[in-house]
Amino acid sequence: MYEFLEKMWYERHPASTLLTPLSWLYRLCIRIRRIGFRSGLLSTYRAPVPVIVVGNITVGGTGKTPLVIWLVQYLRSVGFTPGIISRGYRGRAKTWPQQVRADGDPEVVGDEAIVLARRTDCPLAVGPSRAENVEALLRHSDCDIVISDDGLQHYRLERDVEILVVDGIRRFGNGRCLPAGPLREPLSRLSEIALVVNNGIASRGEFEMKIFASKLRALDGSGVQLELEEFTGKAVNAVAGIGNPERFFDMLRQRGLRVIKHVFPDHHHFTQSDVSFDNGLPIIMTEKDAVKCERLNLVDAWYLPVNTTMPKVFEHRLSAAIEEAKNG
Repeated sequence: MYEFLEKMWYERHPASTLLTPLSWLYRLCIRIRRIGFRSGLLSTYRAPVPVIVVGNITVGGTGKTPLVIWLVQYLRSVGFTPGIISRGYRGRAKTWPQQVRADGDPEVVGDEAIVLARRTDCPLAVGPSRAENVEALLRHSDCDIVISDDGLQHYRLERDVEILVVDGIRRFGNGRCLPAGPLREPLSRLSEIALVVNNGIASRGEFEMKIFASKLRALDGSGVQLELEEFTGKAVNAVAGIGNPERFFDMLRQRGLRVIKHVFPDHHHFTQSDVSFDNGLPIIMTEKDAVKCERLNLVDAWYLPVNTTMPKVFEHRLSAAIEEAKNG
């Protein structure tokens, strides 16, 4: 199914044309919903602190999580005390919102939440309702600014700054809305967004985000770290259950690794059989997948954290947008 959708959304495929009438219906529903929020027929929530929403308008991963981590570090450097809210997608908690700690269970609160908690050491609340997440965050922390990981289409939560992350390679696919294309909202939405970040080579009006690999870390928690070049020229089992796995595989190939791909659905719940390979080769996976595989006691298994850098002009534009929000 994943491969079929990739072809339909990002290549020319007749099925996309056949589904176009459903895309028109989807767009109509989006428009009616937005009118409902703008007119006051649907209620909204205004937080007492500035809210930054980091999201995308396409299905699948674009690189939001590394940017959220960067935002936390930057906001701290200029004197803010940030907190994070997230959906907690695929989390199985019985009650929401959930406060997330670095030693939390990804099965309960979701894999991305655990990665964010570990990498940022930041107050973090997850749950289906972004408004309730903000309220819980403010009750249990002293944060003075909130970053919403995803949630661009969750209009009940009013926001002061919107940041859109674009996949620099796939961009917007065939430009059609679901189900004929990958768009959650029509491309006209771009004109409303303050800051557009490109995970790749930026086009006009976009800010380029550069993602780079850190050292490999042992999955067994021993603290052992290795340079990625230790595996140059060697074959490895590359495991990815993320929105755009090819980006991860390409990163390994560019460093000289011979990649044996093992693709799983985004947010996949791994079992022992999923990662029991009979070739005796090392396993390298993404950080998001690693938090779910730690309990599997894998041998010679590693994960690859990534970091990002942003241009100074983006920092200036972001600071100006936040200051404008603070001043009403």
